[in-house]
Amino acid sequence: MPSVFHAWGSNQAFMSWLTACLISQGIKIVLGAIRLKRFDFRWLIGTGGMPSTHAAGVTALSLAVGFQAGFGSPLFAIAVAFTVITLFDAQGVRRWSGRQAQVLNKMMEDMYFQRRIQEQRLKELLGHTPVEVLAGMGIGLVTALVLRSRSVGS
Repeated sequence: MPSVFHAWGSNQAFMSWLTACLISQGIKIVLGAIRLKRFDFRWLIGTGGMPSTHAAGVTALSLAVGFQAGFGSPLFAIAVAFTVITLFDAQGVRRWSGRQAQVLNKMMEDMYFQRRIQEQRLKELLGHTPVEVLAGMGIGLVTALVLRSRSVGS
């Protein structure tokens, strides 16, 4: 009986998702280190930033499912629906939640300097801009295509 790790490692859809996420998160870490000239461990698991790891992962997953199960299959339809919801959430709901956090943090700073209240700051970088989502989708697309060509060639 094969192990769970062997099964995951031979699952093209899973490996496409994982590879796209690792590539995207790696790019995000490198860009952050270049921009700020330092490393921040929160970048390893944080949300937001360029490119969108969510978009990269779900795009690669959907394409890999389409390649494997067929683009007319119900499984591909489920994967696409999951992808659309994730992309909408990444650049819509979470992005605007981050904007609200910025406004609330500014209000907290104003109140703190007037010595009226002290509270913990809210996390502001929650979502993605449309460009960040598109960049993530591009990484997911390329990852799924490259891994597909490797599995077809072997």
